[in-house]
Amino acid sequence: MTIGVFSEWYKLPLSLSELCINTTLRCGQSFRWHNVPDSDEWRCVLHGCLLSLRQDPNYLYYRTYRTSKPLPPSSNSPQQLNASDEKSPNSSNDNDILRVIKHYFNLSSNLTDLYSQWSSQDPNFKKKASHFTGIRILRQDAWEALVSFICSSNNNISRISQMVEKLCLNYGRPVATIDGRAYHDFPPPEALTGKDVETRLRNLGFGYRAKYIYQTAVMVAEERESGWLNGLQNPESPAFGVDPVPGGEMKPEGRDGYRHAHEKLVELQGVGPKVADCVCLMGLGWGEAVPVDTHVWQIAQRDYKFGKSGQKTLNKATYDAVGNLFRKLWGKEAGWAHSVLFTADLRAFSDRLAASKAASKVEVDVKEEEDDTKIEMKVTTTTLKRPLSEDDVKAEVDEKPQKNGSALQTSLSTGSTRMSKRLRNR
Repeated sequence: MTIGVFSEWYKLPLSLSELCINTTLRCGQSFRWHNVPDSDEWRCVLHGCLLSLRQDPNYLYYRTYRTSKPLPPSSNSPQQLNASDEKSPNSSNDNDILRVIKHYFNLSSNLTDLYSQWSSQDPNFKKKASHFTGIRILRQDAWEALVSFICSSNNNISRISQMVEKLCLNYGRPVATIDGRAYHDFPPPEALTGKDVETRLRNLGFGYRAKYIYQTAVMVAEERESGWLNGLQNPESPAFGVDPVPGGEMKPEGRDGYRHAHEKLVELQGVGPKVADCVCLMGLGWGEAVPVDTHVWQIAQRDYKFGKSGQKTLNKATYDAVGNLFRKLWGKEAGWAHSVLFTADLRAFSDRLAASKAASKVEVDVKEEEDDTKIEMKVTTTTLKRPLSEDDVKAEVDEKPQKNGSALQTSLSTGSTRMSKRLRNR
């Protein structure tokens, strides 16, 4: 392994309302980010370079691991960065790293403005979003997103992350080893086409997903023309290093390019409508893609009075109708707005936060009103942040891989309750 050292920390002015990495990197979009134990530092290999991040309320801090000599090129990334220590601070390499960060975290959009827009169009979004600010849709490598969401079938975030790490360690290009932990790049499709790949992945614990990964790798690497997957990209949100161009006219069912990409993705092994939409949204830049599972369907029924509550089967017609509902409401970034609500509504995470340690101040005003006593309670809560355990966050079960998510914040608000004098005096 090539020896290297981390650069100094650089900082990018960025508020938590514009990006919260502690939410965005945990909500089931990417499965390769490593939270360094006993710290707020996150690490991941992007475009062949090991990147380290941390954040405070005003800045995003970043640094890279610089090696004593240039690393061999990665065939997976459209544009490879050279993380050699021959580059001095403020060099073109540092500018490239900043470009990677801005691209990966989709920082060209003003998130405060987007939240305001979605809130003005949707009272339900407005009610929930203030507690879940800073959630951004990542602009990931399309191949990585495809394989990751194939792994997500009937799975949880912890196990998906373990599978993705096994793929990288066994088939990806090594980049660095720090404190005994190896960091590898994500393997390109060609690395997963060997005759023994399926058997080896099964032995590594991938189960039936091993077959899907191997067969999809063969289809992408050998049966499709070079660049086929990136060719499905939204031209307004292209791969890193590619200049954006208009992406077409928005329609109720989404732009033509999005529909084309979705149709082509479901031809691959292990890819159903939900996984295809996850890849379209988080790997191909189609913001109108709305991944729909039974959980999202329930949100549509409960909060938006969609369809018949007695319907028990999420068929294709219902799937498309739910997506069209949210596209009509939020436009060409419907998938982004949907992801905020998806994160906010996951009970597993909300319950965990509600049970966490908090310092609360309760003010009780008692007002006599004839036969009833009205008790008004004002609760001010300060919730202490702590790392999330993702082991019990289950993916929605479907015939195809699914997407997980998480919520990182909650709050208690002012409320009132009534009880009769007779009961109160007991």
